[in-house]
Order: sequence, then C-alpha cells, then structure tokens
Amino acid sequence: MGKGRTLAQVYRHFGEVDVAGTSPLYERVAVALSESEVALRAIESAPARKRHPTVILAALHDLALAGRAPELAAAYAAGDGDAAVGAAIGTLVRRTDEVLAVAVRRTPRAGETGRCAVLHPAVAEAAHRVGADAIGLIDVGCSAGLNLNVGRVGVTYSNGQVLGDTSSPVRFSASVVGDRALPARAMPEVVTRVGVDVDPADVTDADDARWLRACLPPDQPERAAQLAAELALAATNPPTLLAGDAVEMLPEALARVPEGALPVVTTTWALSRLPLEDRLRFLHRLDDAATDRAVAWVSVEGVGVAPAVPTMGDRRASGHSIVGVAVFRHSVLHAEAVGRCWSRGRLLAWLSAGRLPEP
Repeated sequence: MGKGRTLAQVYRHFGEVDVAGTSPLYERVAVALSESEVALRAIESAPARKRHPTVILAALHDLALAGRAPELAAAYAAGDGDAAVGAAIGTLVRRTDEVLAVAVRRTPRAGETGRCAVLHPAVAEAAHRVGADAIGLIDVGCSAGLNLNVGRVGVTYSNGQVLGDTSSPVRFSASVVGDRALPARAMPEVVTRVGVDVDPADVTDADDARWLRACLPPDQPERAAQLAAELALAATNPPTLLAGDAVEMLPEALARVPEGALPVVTTTWALSRLPLEDRLRFLHRLDDAATDRAVAWVSVEGVGVAPAVPTMGDRRASGHSIVGVAVFRHSVLHAEAVGRCWSRGRLLAWLSAGRLPEP
C-alpha cells in the first residue's frame, strides 16, 4: 500500500506521523493495529482500496456511534487509549464482516469545516463584479454540501472583520495575512443551492450524518460539535444533491439555477482529483453555459490546478492554495487570482482589488 510499504508500515506511519499530535487515541490505535497480526489479517480481507487507516478507523467509529460496538464506544468516550486498543482489535477480529461492510459501502470524508471563511469574500466578490443581486450556488465535489452554507454562517477574521450572518448558530474564525482587508461585500440572495458529488452525503439522512461524524477522530469534540452545528443548519434548508461525475453533471446543475440569478460554481480542492483533460472539460462546460448569461466560478485549489486561473509565479506543491474568481460572459473569460490561503482556508491573504472590464 503506497510506495511499496506493507500494511503494517502504513498503519504505523499513520499513527506516528499522520495523526501524531492531533489525535492521541488514533495514534495509539493505529500503531497497535500495525503490531497485531490478527487485526492486519482482518483488514487484508477488505478490497485493497478499502484497507487504509482512514477507512477502517472511520468504519470502526461508525459502529461505535451506531451502538453496535459498545466497548469501543465506551473507550472512545472515556479517552482511554489502552481500552480503545483492545476494543478496536476485538471489534475488528470478532466483527470483521460488519466493519468491512461499512468500509466497502462508504467513502472517507475530508473535513469541510471552515471553508466558508475563504469562500464568503470570493463568492460575494464574484457576484459584485457581475452586478448580481441573486445567485445560485453550485458546489462541485460537495460531499455533504456544507460549503453551500456560505452566507448562512458568521466568520470573524483576525483583522477584526466580520462577514456573513452574525446571528448564525454556526461561527468560524480565520486569520488574515498581510495588510489588505477582505472585500466587505454582502452576500446576495441565494435562490438555489446545488451540490454535485460522485457519492454525496445527505445531511437529512441519519446514517449519512453519522458517517460524517465517524470520519472525525473520536477525541476531537470541538470539531464534532462544529460539524453537528453545520449539519443542523444545512438540514433546515437542504441542498439539491446530484450524484455523478462532476464534469458530466455540471450542465444539469447549472440548469437548476433560475433565470435572473447568477450561477456561482465553487470548487475547493476538488479539481486535484481530476486529470488535466477533465479539468479542461470542466472549464469548457462553464464556457458553454455562458452563451446566454454570465457564469461565475470561485476556485480554491492548489497552485496550477485550476485551469485559466493565474499562478502569479507561485511554485506548484508550495504548500498554499490560490483563490480564483473567474467570470464567463458572452463566451469571454476573465479569470483572476484574488488571494492565497493555507490550512484549508483557515489562513488567507487577499491580493486583489481588481474589477472586471466593462462588457
């Protein structure tokens, strides 16, 4: 698994490197699994792509949250590393079929929490540049569509700026680098919210919501509480979810945005999963949709990942991402890099006070 490493080495690396310092429980459990022959045999009975620690540990956590692995649930709740090790190995060995059934059925979910902090100023700026007073949000690679909460959450920045809904039950904070303030645009009325994903998670479905929680380590209660609040907010106005290939589903998603509203497509670290050919097809689909009306695209992607968005001379794999605002109008594309961000949007620098040329 991965660079010729054995399964035991993968689990040891996960514990000692990937989660070291962020999840003491998972550090202990992953290392213990790497040293347990019976546990490794159980994991090896899964399809190769479902053997990774992120999948197996989430599947174990899901069983615990569902009440189907009470010893593991108790150990996690108590933060007891020794008990968690014993219960995790015991659950894997005694309930291998149940663990693997969850692992095979489910897709690991990366934490979406906090991305609204970088999306809000960029989405509002895109709408402002087009002069739109109503928008339809389309999040590509949406997972559970929590990015579609943008405008419904409050964000406080380290420079004192506050954007979004200050009365929202969901609040984020983010740090601003540099002396340029974020554009303090109000979010226009959002008339529709559409999420596109190969395997979207429905926030109103108890099993889907539990899986999202299961993908977080059990010893991170603040993240779990934040996720619960985001899911509850999303469930009050659930997005439309379209399951399928991002490029193929894009025309249908754009068609869901009513006339008079600006479609704003957002991608946050979603295009890196696509080959260059598909990323270019994605760009062409946006261009095709802009023959009769403007279409905006807000991208938060690694350097050089989003086609047509300038890289400003930044190096690929430089550790930060570029925030892009692109507007397609009358088959003319205007794309600009408006910011940089780090730590999945928790740290950002705004770069641009640019304006679109007059049509």
